[in-house]
Amino acid sequence: MRRSAAPVPAPSAVERARSILAAAHSMTVVSDGIHSEVRSLDGAGALGHFHLHAPADPADTPPAGRVPARLELTDIAPTPVRERLRARLTLTGLLAAPYDPEAVESTCMEFGQAVLEDSEGRTYLTLQALEDAEVDPLAVNEADMLTHLVDDHGELVPLLLRLVRPLPDPGVQRVLPLRIDRYGLTLRLEHPHTHRDARLAFKTPVTHIDQVGPQIHALVASARRLSHTGRRLLT
Repeated sequence: MRRSAAPVPAPSAVERARSILAAAHSMTVVSDGIHSEVRSLDGAGALGHFHLHAPADPADTPPAGRVPARLELTDIAPTPVRERLRARLTLTGLLAAPYDPEAVESTCMEFGQAVLEDSEGRTYLTLQALEDAEVDPLAVNEADMLTHLVDDHGELVPLLLRLVRPLPDPGVQRVLPLRIDRYGLTLRLEHPHTHRDARLAFKTPVTHIDQVGPQIHALVASARRLSHTGRRLLT
């Protein structure tokens, strides 16, 4: 009987959402019936462009003229995997006035709701949870790290299949890194008509980008030490 592999540590839903907000290069703002594409967040992420604040006390009289607004962010894998959409994050709230896409100052939005939709399902997040969550230390550099791994060290990626548990079924046509975070590396294993994601844990969670290289080298070294099973994992 095949024994199930132990769960590999991974960021929580609110940590993933907080990192998406920090690393986003663009987002869609829907306000007063107008869709505005914000394509430059000046390295400050979505929360550098929008300031979220707690809803007004229900006992207080709300200011007149408030405008509903929705922020839509998509998390796209930087590598050419099948089905590159990793997550959608939507925040709703109220603005004091219609959104001005030319505004230089941060726009203040009264928080209403935040929803993260990804492979784990749909998660509703509170403002307090978002404020308390830490940004993953690799979030803003993740795309560069993954593309570097594929472009400059692509021969190492299939080797990491030896670490996947449970062992991959025969017929894997391609394997690519899907994401990297403080806890480890996620691979996407592509079959002809399906795919599967597998996480590989770092020995210890990283706290700085400089620690990633040694952790990747440690994974590769572990894969090389494993005896070959005789199964062809890649067709």
